[in-house]
Amino acid sequence: MPRWYDHGRLVGVELDRRWATALHQHAAQPALLRFLLWCSRLGDGPMWFALLVVLPLAGGTHGAHCAALLAASGGVNLSIYWTIKRVTRRTRPCQQCPGIRACAPIPDRFSFPSGHSLHAAAFALLISAFYPALAPLLCFYAVLVGLARVVLGLHYPSDVIGGGLIGAATAAVVLLQLG
Repeated sequence: MPRWYDHGRLVGVELDRRWATALHQHAAQPALLRFLLWCSRLGDGPMWFALLVVLPLAGGTHGAHCAALLAASGGVNLSIYWTIKRVTRRTRPCQQCPGIRACAPIPDRFSFPSGHSLHAAAFALLISAFYPALAPLLCFYAVLVGLARVVLGLHYPSDVIGGGLIGAATAAVVLLQLG
């Protein structure tokens, strides 16, 4: 590996750890911790499945089409997510960095990419395409989910950014292909 590449990678890793540690310090604030735990739980799988049921009921044909694209995107995202997790095998910050603890259950062994951020970004983009008035709220929600995962000690900032980019890319592809 070229020396310049290895140096750049190490600087990036150190920066990621510093940001994770700095953000995790906010977990010491009980009210903020409770709020971010709630945000993180909204990014869990059951909420997405509930949305797949509610959209067709509340939105008729329009909602059913949106739900079908969400389901398609979710399937693609899961395949990509598990493949990348198995290849990168990145240790979570709560398991590797002194001063960072897990403030929520650890869903699996590896941290990259953040599945919560991946799905939040994908679903925010897809739902925004069908319900544009909700776009600011959905984008804010996706950012909160990602921030929560870092503050809770479960992910590095790059895990969240990577997950969000993957989710947005797969949602864009699904919209272009099936939308």
